[in-house]
Amino acid sequence: MANRRAMHDMTRIVEDMAKKDGVIEIEGTVVEALPNANFRVELTNGHKVLAHISGKMRQHYIRILPEDRVVVELSPYDLSRGRIVFRYR
Repeated sequence: MANRRAMHDMTRIVEDMAKKDGVIEIEGTVVEALPNANFRVELTNGHKVLAHISGKMRQHYIRILPEDRVVVELSPYDLSRGRIVFRYR
């Protein structure tokens, strides 16, 4: 029983870590591939931002090409830079 409780607590901790406060998620289209896994992304509202690939996408070798639709996380402190967290098929 104690092992099950420990697993439940660990799951709750991981779920809490996954939720990020103050992060803005918005969809966009990759316009240009730049060096060092950076991309120029045009958001749905017309703005262009510089975005890099998130660590999990890099770990799983998810390729991002121009014209791909992606989800970008923006920090409320710097809306001109972001992190690509999802690529639509």
